[in-house]
Amino acid sequence: MPSVANPLRLGDLAAELGREVEGDGDFLVRGVAGLGDATATELSFARDGLSDEVAATAAGALIAAPGMDVGGRPVIRSANPKLDFARVLTRLMADASPAAGICSGAMVSPGADVDSSASIGPGVVVAEGCRVGARTVMHANVTLYAGVSVGADCVLHSGVVLREGTTLGDRVLLQPGAVIGGDGFGYVHAEDGALEKVPQVGCVAIEDDVEIGANAAIDRAALGETRIRRGAKIDNLVQIGHNCDVGEGAVVIAQSGLSGSTVVGRGAMIMAQAGSAGHLRIGERAFVGARAGLHKDVADGGRVWGAPQMEEHRWHKVVAALSRLPDALRRLRVVERKLGLRGPRDDAEGSGEQG
Repeated sequence: MPSVANPLRLGDLAAELGREVEGDGDFLVRGVAGLGDATATELSFARDGLSDEVAATAAGALIAAPGMDVGGRPVIRSANPKLDFARVLTRLMADASPAAGICSGAMVSPGADVDSSASIGPGVVVAEGCRVGARTVMHANVTLYAGVSVGADCVLHSGVVLREGTTLGDRVLLQPGAVIGGDGFGYVHAEDGALEKVPQVGCVAIEDDVEIGANAAIDRAALGETRIRRGAKIDNLVQIGHNCDVGEGAVVIAQSGLSGSTVVGRGAMIMAQAGSAGHLRIGERAFVGARAGLHKDVADGGRVWGAPQMEEHRWHKVVAALSRLPDALRRLRVVERKLGLRGPRDDAEGSGEQG
């Protein structure tokens, strides 16, 4: 992260975090960095088990766990250094927000309602009937179709597209290229067998404190709405189909795909490259392992892996058994020969088997 434009006292940062400072509370934080890259004017953080890295770092100040030896540096003591460091980053980034106002290169409809404290960048298009809330930042080339509503303190990065009728709550973060409200994938076969498009006339509703990653796509509903609930986090390159409902605090990680009308429970976690068939329910606090293929519901608190999905304990047993399969096949061939069930021709045909 670049140097801080307005250096902050370590003691003031600690007070904002509700933490205590040991050492020089007047230390001026001019930047932040990892332990290996930090300089004498920068703040870093240290987790347990990094004592060698702490001894070697040039960081001028640290956030570290109580009792950790920090070599006499000023330190903010924290039970969760990584969390408090993240909060410091958030605090410093807030100071770097673009200035309020509408760039001369933006195209804002006279019928749109844009709060005077919002920042609208070059090439942004805000269509008729849109609403943009206080302190929201829209970077270059964001496009809002007609009737879109964006809440307060949102950040929409370059290339984001919000189709007509999409609504965003407050503090929503959309990474570059996210497309919200594109048509759901809906077709029916006509009498002659040709595919005929089903008009997608619903909408997408994104609640407060949601983050959606780069080039993710969340489709509008065929009828009704697709909804992403409060605090959900959607990673890059995720596809969420029409009429899905992603629960509060749920996490969907990169390259996963949810077919239409999938319901994801509160606090569920779906790991990378997982996929669901349509009209399934993934329960509250459920865990779906990487590259899992879901063909049936996952219970509340359930943990599944594999394609097709298996309960976690069973999946581990299956994977362990696979590594022993070549040796088991060799032993089986020996037994078959002794019983006269396998001849030379069978051995020749089986010579291509691995292991």
